[in-house]
Amino acid sequence: MSNQELANFLFPNISDFSDYEKQYPERELEEGAMVTRFAPSPTGFVHMGSLYAAFISSQFAKQSHGVFYLRIEDTDQKRMVENGIEGILHDLALYDFKTDEDPIKGGKYAPYIQSKRKEIYQSFAKRLVGEGLAYPCFCTEEELEAIRKKQEEAKERIGYYGKWARCRHISNEETYERIKNGESYVIRFASRGSFERKTKFKDAIKGTIEFPENDMDIVILKSDGLPTYHFAHVIDDHLMHTTHVIRGDEWLSSVPVHIELFEALHFTLPTYAHLAPLTKKESETKIRKLSKRYDPESSITYYDEAGIPTPAVKLYLATIMNSNFEEWYQKNPNADIDDFNFSFDKMAVGGSLFDLQKLESISKIYFSTITAETLYEQTLHYMEIYHPSFAELLRKYPDYSVQVFDIERNTPRPRRDIASYPDVIRYHGYMYDEIFFQGNPYQNLDPKKEYDQSILTRYLDVYSVRDNEEEWMSHLKAFATKLGYAADMKSYKQHPEMYKGNMRDICEVIRVAITGCTQTPNLYYLLKLLGPDRIQKRFQLFISNQNKR
Repeated sequence: MSNQELANFLFPNISDFSDYEKQYPERELEEGAMVTRFAPSPTGFVHMGSLYAAFISSQFAKQSHGVFYLRIEDTDQKRMVENGIEGILHDLALYDFKTDEDPIKGGKYAPYIQSKRKEIYQSFAKRLVGEGLAYPCFCTEEELEAIRKKQEEAKERIGYYGKWARCRHISNEETYERIKNGESYVIRFASRGSFERKTKFKDAIKGTIEFPENDMDIVILKSDGLPTYHFAHVIDDHLMHTTHVIRGDEWLSSVPVHIELFEALHFTLPTYAHLAPLTKKESETKIRKLSKRYDPESSITYYDEAGIPTPAVKLYLATIMNSNFEEWYQKNPNADIDDFNFSFDKMAVGGSLFDLQKLESISKIYFSTITAETLYEQTLHYMEIYHPSFAELLRKYPDYSVQVFDIERNTPRPRRDIASYPDVIRYHGYMYDEIFFQGNPYQNLDPKKEYDQSILTRYLDVYSVRDNEEEWMSHLKAFATKLGYAADMKSYKQHPEMYKGNMRDICEVIRVAITGCTQTPNLYYLLKLLGPDRIQKRFQLFISNQNKR
């Protein structure tokens, strides 16, 4: 029995591989356009490492006017979780990743779910069997374990290769009879490599790397007829014409296997880019890989719940992706990520530290660049899910809320205090009476500090809501002088003994009385938005609170 006859027997109703070559022709793209993919397995939630890989793949495709597609790698049916594919699509939508092709919208290179491409893989396995480059293997788990033990005793490399690849030497006639008798089998690749020889390849991130050749007869089709990752990704990336495979460097050691498969199938090898893992600083001396099991921040739903907006997370991923992005963004805070030209040579070769404090800093910059209207809309959406009572206030006072959020926003140096949506309550909540008068708004003030109450009892006599900011300041200085305070810091520093204090003291008393905070946005706008009646109520509450101490 010839190899081709064995192949026809194994795959009697499977089309010739050339039919699929015709079905999936080369893409018509401009020169230099990258075709990248995000290819997760539906075995759990999308973690930050996966999101990082998707972000990088998306950016390179976008900036080169290429294609970014989603492929679901579900050939490991035992590890799939319920609604796993839906979960992946949800998580991508949550972070506004726009794919050009995916299992929902489809595309010319569909299907984009591997379990639906079973016959495609079998057609190429049929080709390899017909060329003597693949064969059925009947070894049971017990037999494979016995081989492992013998290799350990002989202190040889563990694996199915060379003299240890016992089924490779079975004749086609015996193979035929054993299959006719109902024996279970897998299809293995017949490696022509030698562990004694070296193979080189150039990684887009890590540079030129040298490995021993692959000599393992790996499984390419499992007993259920579905492919292993090694075989499936080679076929799919070829037929979908992927130009750049961007993936975690845990796959780096598998490159010799993939190179040999590409060569055996006469496919052009794509450019591989292996990403350094995201790491976490656990202590001053210990840095470890970000863990799905131990680190809540590895789950992308963590950021949605924490109120860190999607654009801020993407901006932070950009700072990890290219070492020169952060400096560029600091200089161009109002620019879009897509305005930056990313490159592989600016990516980390070793581990990339995932720093929540840095993410918070980036998020503050993002919040400072959006309009008050956008902040209102985004905050309302978040609060409707996680803080319904504050959402109710936002809906009750929409115009007022926008005015509050707009204080010190459209300035050359806008405030950068908000890092997440919950911070909106922290830094603006006191502007709502329903929050301010609930509990004790002055509980965080220094209990030992004495405040001049005469400032509050007399200030509203000179305050006018109609004053512009310059007039307000002029009247405030006159008021300070009348009470025995210096109207400017220069006078106070020259003769401190002549004054009860200075303008800062006047402003501080007013500020803490109306907000309960020592640091706030521009006092003039706070007073103007509150108005005399609400200011008076807060002054009275503050005086009452001080008198009870």
